Order: sequence, then structure tokens, then C-alpha cells
Amino acid sequence: MAGGAREVLTLQLGHFAGFVGAHWWNQQDAALRDAADAGEPPGELCPDVLYRAGRTPSGQDTYTPRLVLMDLKGSLSSLKQEGGLYGDRQLDAAIAWQGKLTTHKEELCPPNPYLQDLLSAEGVLSSDGTWRVRSIPNGKESSSRVWSDFLRVHLHPRSICMIQKYNHDGEAGRLEAFGQGERLLKEPRYLEELEDRLHFFVEECDSLQGFQILCDLHNGFSGVGATATELLRDEYSGRGIITWGLLPGPYSLGEPQKNIYRLLNTAFGLVHVSAHSSLVCPLSLGGSLGLRPEPPVTFPHLRYDATLPFHCAAILATALDTVTVPYRRRSSPVSMVQLADMLNSSGKKVATAAAAIPFPLVPGQCLPDALMQLGGATAWTPLSACGRPSGARFAQSVVLRGLDKACLTSRLAPGTRLPSPLHACDTGEDVLAQYLQQQQPRARSSAHLLLAPCKVVPPYPCLFSPSLGRHGLLLDGPPSGAAVESIPVLGALCSSSTLGRALGDLARDLGKLDVRRWASFMDAGVEQGDVEEALQELGSLAQCYQGGGGLAD
Repeated sequence: MAGGAREVLTLQLGHFAGFVGAHWWNQQDAALRDAADAGEPPGELCPDVLYRAGRTPSGQDTYTPRLVLMDLKGSLSSLKQEGGLYGDRQLDAAIAWQGKLTTHKEELCPPNPYLQDLLSAEGVLSSDGTWRVRSIPNGKESSSRVWSDFLRVHLHPRSICMIQKYNHDGEAGRLEAFGQGERLLKEPRYLEELEDRLHFFVEECDSLQGFQILCDLHNGFSGVGATATELLRDEYSGRGIITWGLLPGPYSLGEPQKNIYRLLNTAFGLVHVSAHSSLVCPLSLGGSLGLRPEPPVTFPHLRYDATLPFHCAAILATALDTVTVPYRRRSSPVSMVQLADMLNSSGKKVATAAAAIPFPLVPGQCLPDALMQLGGATAWTPLSACGRPSGARFAQSVVLRGLDKACLTSRLAPGTRLPSPLHACDTGEDVLAQYLQQQQPRARSSAHLLLAPCKVVPPYPCLFSPSLGRHGLLLDGPPSGAAVESIPVLGALCSSSTLGRALGDLARDLGKLDVRRWASFMDAGVEQGDVEEALQELGSLAQCYQGGGGLAD
């Protein structure tokens, strides 16, 4: 048991959710390994919030994610559904069984070329079996076809729930529509399988604070997420439920059915999931939730391919690893319920995310100087496909991580004229809080400072500009050629009037559709009345973000 660690159970629903989750768990694992290698004491984040201790039948101690994931047939590649950590369970059974035993061997899928390249990359093998990579051959990252190709974390045998009814690949048998997903968890087989896994992980928790759900919004998993959040709300009343609605990068106008389905699934997903969750936050590098295609977002110091889920998911996982810090802190944590309550007042159940990845800091520069140079929230990259923040901001939870303690406050000599009130602050927390107060004086703000950076070691993709050093700081000289291993990040969850516009636009796009032309979507279990109800609910959600409560950016 986790010993009162305020445990969180993670659910991953869908294949893009698997990509984001794989990067997320790899980053947690990299941080744990670094701390173990350095022999460091417990850090600022409590890993027991996300992980569980266990033991294999042969007596080996384990430490695995407290995770339930659902994906489609054909999505696991060479990963076994029961994971690999608990060994050959048939062998364990053979020890107890004295009768005749017949062994059947199954041919495994070949290992992914990208991970094969990790083994041939320039680097060294450490004593714990971890390959410390200095460089990776270019052009190989696109070969990560499924998330299990690059997951480096062992999963518990109860974690993976495969949906055999639908296919991951091919044109037929796809989980494409909200209604399909909604009905799926009403089938006894899959409902019982999910409930069994939930009970297994929840019953061993001492102090469960809630559930974080990574859920595809663009396909039929939006319906799975709607049913799953309703189940969690009914069975675990009072626990926090924070849902991260995931959308892959930009889409092509040449695929009209796919784009219409994306719109319908996103609209239905947001309406239903927000009704059952404490808070919902869309996460995407695309520019719009609706039908109008917008270019993907850009980052000053990242070079990524928006068509690769492997790249997009890595960036979103880095943001997720930052904005979830408040309920994972070892000291002075903010619970999931408290975080949601701060952002969801007056029916504002949807929030947006934004980030500076990496946070721009030059060696020798102090945090007050960097924040003055950064400017307001419009300098942060939006990550919820709702456009750049504008208008009133009602509430925000902001996390800044990965800066050295020595640079958190001004180091001006006594008697020197201070460039700004930020330079008068005594602590880094005060600097960040003062900055937020200056930028948004009428918004409810929560500021969190963390010294630990985000880990971006392989198989995290090589996305970084040559202008960054090994620890993600801006170089004041020529490129060093060293691979970036960690980065400072500023991440924010926000409730602002931007959402009123984005949800209103989504409702208008939905209202213009003649859904009768998309009979296959309706045949999956959605009726005309459901569409009208979703339109009404989207309009009501959008209305929550109109009016006062903050100042214009």
C-alpha cells in the first residue's frame, strides 16, 4: 500500500492517449532512475501518488503505474497484454501443478526499428540496464507506429484491457463514432472487465484522491470516456475526476468523413465527459476544435512534425507532467478536488492548458528578468486548440519547474535601483505569484514552483533547437552539440473567456451540419434528439465563460 500517499488512479482510453501516456510514464521512469542513480533522498514529487508497490509470485518486488488502459486489437505490437514484469506466469503455475503440462509458444511481433536504433545509437549501457543515448539516427522516429513500441515502463498484468471487438488497423471494424464507444461499456463483458480492474487498484489505496483520465476525443473513445466518467462519478462519489481530452495534430480537408466524425465526437465527448468530471481540459497541438483547419501551434525552441503522433504526444506529455504537479507534490499538495474547484466555479467545467516549453532562460539570468522578458500569458503556447488566450481570465493554476535555486530571485547589489517589483521578492514562489498578480490582477491564481526539471531523455524525440544546452537553458554562445536531457517548463491551466468563443464556435459548426448525411454516425447509437441536446449543452457551457471575473490580456 502507498501509506497515505493521496493516490491517483490513471485511465488511458484510446490510442493517442496511449502515445501521450507512454511518454508520460517514460518521463516518470527517467526521473525515478536519475534519483536512484544519484542516491538522492525523496524529491519534491511523491511517486507513490502514481505508482504502486507489489510483488511477483516469485517474490520480486515491483513498482508499477497505478494504471488501467483500454485500446483496440492490434495496438500492442510486441508488448504482451499481461506485461512482461511478472514473468512467465505459466511457469509459476507449473511449480504448483504436478500433472502433465503442455507449452505452446506464440511468435512475437518483431521489435520496433526505433527502439532497435536506440541499441545501436552512440551511448553507454549503465549498470541498471538503461542505455544512456547521446545521439539517435535521424528519420527513425516515424517508425513508432504504436505507443507500445517505445514504452519503457513495466505494466502490471491488470493494467491492460484490450477491446477485441474493434481493430486498431485497417478500414473495417474501427471504433469511429461516439455511440459505439458509449455502448461498448454497457456490454457486460467490457463493463465487468473495467470494473474488475478499477476495484483491484482502488481497494489497495489508503487515501485515494481521484482519477486522472487520458481520453481520445476525436474517435469512438470519446463515448468510452463518457461512460467511464459516469461510472466513476457514481461509484466513487467525492473523488476528483480530471479528464484530459486528447486530440492529435492538424487534419486534412481531403478527408471529409474523418473531419466530420472528429467534430461530432469532440462535441459529444466534451458535453458528456464534462457532465461527469470535476474538470475537463482538451489537449492538442492543433489550432481549432471545429471544422475550420488552423495551422499547428509553434514553439520558439522546438522543431516538431505535427503529423507524427510520437512528436505531438511527447510535447503534450511534457505539459501534462507540469500542470499535474500540484496534486503530486510531497509537501503542501493541492488535491485534485481543490484544483478542480479553483478552476470550475459557476459551471466552468472546461479549462485550457498553455505552456512555455522550454521556459526561456539564459545561464546567469535571474527569474525576475526572464519573466519580464517573457511578457504576459499571450507569450505562452496554447495547448487546447482554442486559440491564443484573450479577454477575461477567471482563474489559473501555474507551475514553473526546472530552474536552479540560485537564479530564482534577483542578485542585485544593495542600493541598486530595482527594475521591477519582481526583483524585490525574497523567494521564487513570491516572484511567480507577483508576476501572475501583475498580469491578471482580478484572476484567482495559484503559483507552484518546483526545482525538478522535466526529463527528456530517449526515447523522447529530438525536438530541441541547437540553441539549447544540456539542461534546456538558452546558450549565450555557439551550439555545444550536447543532447538535451532535461528542460525547465512553465505550464498553466486556465479558465478564461477564450473558452466561451471556442465552445461557441464548436456549437455553431455542429449546428450547421446536416447529420442525416452521416447515417453511419447516427446508426452507431446517436439520435437527432441527442444532437439537439448536445448543441444546447455546448451553448450553456459557452455561456458560463461570458461576462466579468477578470481583466483583458
